[in-house]
Amino acid sequence: MLAPLTHAPLGDERRSCLPRGSLGEQFVSEQATIQGGNERRGASELRLLVVEDDPSIGSSLVVGLRRAGFQIELATTGELALHAALRERFDLVVLDLNLPDLTGFDVLDAWRSRLTCPVLVLTARVELQDRLRAFDLGAIDFLPKPFWMEELIARIRLRLRVVDESQRRRVAWDDVVADLDGRVVRRADGSDLLLTAHEFNVLALLLERRGSALTRDQIAQATLPLDGDRQDRTVDSHVSRIRRKLGSAGARIRTVWGIGYCFDAEDVP
Repeated sequence: MLAPLTHAPLGDERRSCLPRGSLGEQFVSEQATIQGGNERRGASELRLLVVEDDPSIGSSLVVGLRRAGFQIELATTGELALHAALRERFDLVVLDLNLPDLTGFDVLDAWRSRLTCPVLVLTARVELQDRLRAFDLGAIDFLPKPFWMEELIARIRLRLRVVDESQRRRVAWDDVVADLDGRVVRRADGSDLLLTAHEFNVLALLLERRGSALTRDQIAQATLPLDGDRQDRTVDSHVSRIRRKLGSAGARIRTVWGIGYCFDAEDVP
């Protein structure tokens, strides 16, 4: 159960969010920065990347999200965020738009063809055009500052479907398991298959509609960005790379001549 909302929303500079002295001391011991080494963690623990340059808000996020049970890495610049998200696997990213070196939009744009985990934007920018641009670049949620920590945690849990693990959408075939909610594809030996964001979108659509033939246009409209290349050859390229990465399991993706593609659902629940 969430604690009563007795403090000011975080990011509201008119009022202090938490006692700065004790929080700062606690943060020094708890902080996990991108520049430091990473401890090995259990596969069931959810790892979040927090991208925030403001020390006070960053420390509050680390402490609050850790108390909610998440494993946290903190990046204070766009460059650190880019390297961290492409080097390690995270379940979700919390991204500020106002960073000292790159804008959050730059980071989203660089990630969108390579990052498979969802991105929640947390920012003081509240204009509609900023929201729409963030969504068009691949963000799955947008929370303006100041914000309540309880609301942020609730949004993260909703996006990750943390409440009921048994309801996560998973599809298993041959030696592969695809977690559609966690946006992860793994082999039976536990190794991850490294798909780009667009490749995962295409595979997830074929799995969700398994047994049905989908046209290239249907696949492009449902999985590729509005301002991206949606031509037939782009879809063909994505499917070709997915098959190659899946190995023998990729044979399930059948070409339906004159139409598009279909995932063979035989013996796949």
